[in-house]
Parts: sequence; structure tokens; C-alpha cells
Amino acid sequence: MDKETSRPPIVCVLGHVDHGKTTLLDAIRKTSVAAKEAGGITQSIGASQIETKEGKKITFIDTPGHAAFSKMRSRGAKVADIAILVVDASGGVKPQTTEALNIIKEAKIPFIVAATKIDLPSASLETVEGQLEKEGVVFEGRGGDVI
Repeated sequence: MDKETSRPPIVCVLGHVDHGKTTLLDAIRKTSVAAKEAGGITQSIGASQIETKEGKKITFIDTPGHAAFSKMRSRGAKVADIAILVVDASGGVKPQTTEALNIIKEAKIPFIVAATKIDLPSASLETVEGQLEKEGVVFEGRGGDVI
């Protein structure tokens, strides 16, 4: 059996501390994990599984964004089939965003970018896109394949 049929796909969620990774997963899972975290910050790697409306399962790995947890982020990406790079649209690309992007590249897995906190007055999707392009991310519509 190949990877696609032997188990549900694994999605690793990566990004800088406090950019909304767990909150994004809470919305997908219909949970409230972020509210129970010490200081609202993920301090361990976590895995969860959802079932789609079609009855298919997807496994999510939530990685901590704090600088001290680099190895956990790397391990999560190594087992993933795809990654979601979460970036706070009001804060932009930060050190662990860049580190997470490098981990994704090293793992050679496809990824999408999820911009969070876009409802804040200081949010700027254009700034985030420009910062990520400087890191080598080429988005769809600009000749690349990153959503």
C-alpha cells in the first residue's frame, strides 16, 4: 500500500508563537484547546484527527511556535504529507515563521499559507505576501504553486 491509501493524510501546522495555529485548528476541529493552554501558548506537540463530511479522516499535528521548540516543529514536518504555514497578518513574518518555512523546505513537503488575524486594523496581506516572497515563497497567480 502507498502512503495515500494506508493512512489518513497528515497535515502539520507550523508558524511563529501566538500567530494562531491552535486557534485555526480549534475552528477546524470545533474544539477549544487554545483556551486551555498555559498563557495561551502551545508548549507540546499535539495530534488530532477529524472526519470530513465525506467520511474521510485527516490527521493534524499542532506544533508549538516558541523558539525553544524547534526540534518538535521539525519532527512534525518530517511525518507530514503537507504543511500549513500560519502567519499573523498584523505581525508578519517573524523568526519562527522563517524557521518553519526552512523546516518545510527541508522536509520537501508541499504547503499552503494561512493568514490569521486579518480582522485587525494593522493587518496587511500584501506585507505578509511580500515578506514571504523575500523568503522564496512563490504564490499562485505569481507563477508559483503556493496557495
